[in-house]
Amino acid sequence: MPGLAFCHRSRVNTSQDAICARDLRLTLGSSQAPVEILKGLNLTVGAGETVALLGPSGSGKSSLMAVLSGLERATSGTLLVAGEDFAAMGEDELARARRGRIGIVLQAFHLLPTMTALENVATPMELAGEQDAQLRARAELEAVGLGHRLDHYPQQLSGGEQQRVAIARAIAPRPDLIFADEPTGNLDAATGHEIVNLLFERRAETGATLLVITHDPELAKHCGRILTLGDGKIASDTAA
Repeated sequence: MPGLAFCHRSRVNTSQDAICARDLRLTLGSSQAPVEILKGLNLTVGAGETVALLGPSGSGKSSLMAVLSGLERATSGTLLVAGEDFAAMGEDELARARRGRIGIVLQAFHLLPTMTALENVATPMELAGEQDAQLRARAELEAVGLGHRLDHYPQQLSGGEQQRVAIARAIAPRPDLIFADEPTGNLDAATGHEIVNLLFERRAETGATLLVITHDPELAKHCGRILTLGDGKIASDTAA
């Protein structure tokens, strides 16, 4: 397909694109009342880039992240993510493709309340068949400053500590891509600043591509590139 061939040409001169979307569309709702969220969006992100995604509420930021991370299937268009053709996959195939390749950090943490910090990080890797999941989970929690909180449950942790667990869970499998949706949205300013620094430190060590949705201009300045979404398309694309 011409679209797939075009996707191999990176705008940042890397040998491989982490994300390449062409004419990406997402329509939700019923056939009688369809709602077009993404409207022929084009985007290329080179491997190792750090990208902030800005835009007003309702512009499609979270929907775009859901599609790029394989949590939502695009209605139409071309989408290559970490070398995989996400546009051609069904839900089960997308779930398998995400495993080990994509880490996700969300505003609401989404930790399992009946599991300890160590279990929250290790269990996804164990389900994926990783033999050293416990060791890797322990090492990543120590790297985010929670080596002394391994056996604590989410309700025993502060908001900042819970987000540190979420970052450890996302990064421990060493994914090619990390998506973060308002990672400081539920934190106070000081804790949010610590979490931002930690997220970028861990990303730098692993070399993963990072795409962050944020309303925080200070967080956006940490990224090498800033995209603004408007009306379901990329409205602007600038270096930070």
